[in-house]
Amino acid sequence: MRAVVTGGAGFIGSHLCQRLLHEGHEVVCVDSFLTSKPANVEHLREERHFRLDQRDITQGLEVPGPVNAVFHLASPASPADYLKLPLETLRAGSAGTWHALDLAAAKGARFLLASTSESYGDPLVHPQPESYWGHVNPVGPRSVYDEAKRFSEALTVAYRRHRGVDAKIVRIFNTFGPRMRTDDGRAIPNFIGQALRKEPITVTGDGGQTRSLCYVDDLVDGLLRMLASDHGGPVNLGNPHEVSMLELAEWIRKLSGATSEITLVPRPQDDPERRRPDITMARELLGWEPTTPVEQGLRDTINDFRLRLASGDFTERKVRPGPHR
Repeated sequence: MRAVVTGGAGFIGSHLCQRLLHEGHEVVCVDSFLTSKPANVEHLREERHFRLDQRDITQGLEVPGPVNAVFHLASPASPADYLKLPLETLRAGSAGTWHALDLAAAKGARFLLASTSESYGDPLVHPQPESYWGHVNPVGPRSVYDEAKRFSEALTVAYRRHRGVDAKIVRIFNTFGPRMRTDDGRAIPNFIGQALRKEPITVTGDGGQTRSLCYVDDLVDGLLRMLASDHGGPVNLGNPHEVSMLELAEWIRKLSGATSEITLVPRPQDDPERRRPDITMARELLGWEPTTPVEQGLRDTINDFRLRLASGDFTERKVRPGPHR
C-alpha cells in the first residue's frame, strides 16, 4: 500500500507513519510544520519507503504516482495552537480537507478523516455515542476547531455520497504519548512539563472536569482497522476509562516523582465538563478497544519528556493553562 499522511510529522501522524512503514507500506508524509517539527520523523528519513513533502495542503495537494490511502490528520489540534491560529485552523478543516478528498477521488484511494471528540462540544449526553449531534458553541473561542472538524465531516460524507469516494470518519478522543509537544498547552504535556520543571501544576476550575485518555499506539491501531473496514463511520476511537483533571495531575506528580504543588486557576470558556467515548461501535465493527493501561502510557510519556528535557528540547516559552484536552 502507498499511503499519504497529511499532518504526518505531528504527534499522532508521526506514530502512524512509523507503524505503516513497520508493516511494509510506502508512506508520503505531508506537513507544513506549522505546529509540528521535522524531528518527529527524523528517525524515518533513512527509510527507503518514506518520503517527506513539506507543503501547505490548503494551497493544494498533488502526489505523483499511485495512492491507495489518504489519512487526513493535518490541523492545529491543541487549544494553544488553534486559539493562536484560528484562520489557519479553519483553512485546514475546509480547503485542506477539500484538497485531501480531491486527491483520494483522483487516485481511487481510500480516505480516512481524523475528526475529533470536539465535534460533540460540551456534551449533554454521557458517554458520547456517534448518534449524538453535539452541543457546540458556533461562535465561542473553540469554535474555529470544533466547526472546522464538523465541516470536514460533512464534506467527507458528501464526497462519499456524491463522488463515490471510499471515505471514513473517526472521532478521536484525548490521545497521549511520546512526541507530544512539550509546549502544546494540553493537560498531559502541561502537567508533565510543570512537574519535571518543579513548577506548580496548574489545574483549571475545581479540577472535577473529566477526560478519557487513550495511548497513541492503541489509537493508531484503531485508525488502521478503520481504514481496512467496510464502514464509513463516524466511529469513536478513545479510552472509556474516565479520569478527573485533579486526579490526573496527582497521578502525574506521583509517577514523575515530583514535589510540585497543584494549583487551581480560572477555567476557560466552553471547557467541556465531561468527556468519555461510547466505543460500542468500535468494538463491534472493528474489534478494537484500547489495551495499554493508562499508567503504563503515562510512564512512557513521562520518560520521553524527561529525555527531551535533558537534551534541551523543552521550550522556554511558558504556556498559559488552557482547556484541558
